[in-house]
Amino acid sequence: MAERTNKIKIEGKVCSGKGVGKKFVQLPWAGKQFLEKLGFIPYPGTLNLILTQESMEEKKKLEKNEGIAIIPEKGYCEAKCFRAKINGRIQGAVIIPKVQNYPEELLEVLSPLNLRKALDLKDGNLVEITVYLG
Repeated sequence: MAERTNKIKIEGKVCSGKGVGKKFVQLPWAGKQFLEKLGFIPYPGTLNLILTQESMEEKKKLEKNEGIAIIPEKGYCEAKCFRAKINGRIQGAVIIPKVQNYPEELLEVLSPLNLRKALDLKDGNLVEITVYLG
C-alpha cells in the first residue's frame, strides 16, 4: 500500500507583484482570520512566485483541496490558505484567492516575516515551499 502524504512541494521563482496582496493582508477582517486560523499576523505583503511547470500541477491539488477558508466581507473575494514552510526554514502559508482569471502560474506566500529580507531573496531566485494539506 502506498504511503499517503499530507504535504506537497512547490517551487517557483520570486517575482514582483502589483501590491494587491499587501492591501488584502492588511484588511482588518482578513488579519483577524489569519491570526485565528493560521496563528500569525502576516507581514504586510505577499511573496509572489512564478511556478515551475511541474509545480503548476501541484498547485491544482491545492485548488481541489478544502484548505483553510478566509471568509470575505462584502465586496471582497474569497480565499483559502494552507500552512507552509518556506525554504525549509520559515513558517508561513500559501493563499489561493478565488478570483476569476487568476494566473495559474502564480502563487502568493504569507509569513509573519518579510520573506525577501529574511531569506535574502531577489526577483528570479528559486524558492521551495512545503505545503501542508491537512
